[in-house]
Amino acid sequence: MKLLVINGPNINFLGIRERTVYGNEDYDYLLKLIADKGTKTGTEIEVFQSNHEGAIIDRIQEAYFDGTAGIVINPGAYTHYSYAIRDALASITVPKIEIHISDITKREAFRQVSVTKEACDAQIYGRGLSGYPDAIDLCLQLIKARCEGMEV
Repeated sequence: MKLLVINGPNINFLGIRERTVYGNEDYDYLLKLIADKGTKTGTEIEVFQSNHEGAIIDRIQEAYFDGTAGIVINPGAYTHYSYAIRDALASITVPKIEIHISDITKREAFRQVSVTKEACDAQIYGRGLSGYPDAIDLCLQLIKARCEGMEV
């Protein structure tokens, strides 16, 4: 089974930007965390990161054709205003989990708005980088439930 983890703008700057918000661990640490989760679950997990909206949309659309069974996405700042990413997510029917490292409900007003959330099956936030393995687990549960014809 193949999952896709998409990281939007500035996620590649983990450990550099706003450490009090996003922590001290760097992007390579996150990649290892995700790879370890893939190994533990026997899941092929591709990680894609881009600071460019169009590249993220292109990768979501490619997922429709390449056998991706589920998507975990941290749209970064695009969360708050990219209807284009929202529409791309809504165009495909695989399970999709939106993830945020910080607790977006307790940050600036503009960060509390997610236009991409409604195109996803669930949203995880405020768990730091450990939210990623949680999002992968939830995505796998949704895939299994859909295969068994049940709802989670």
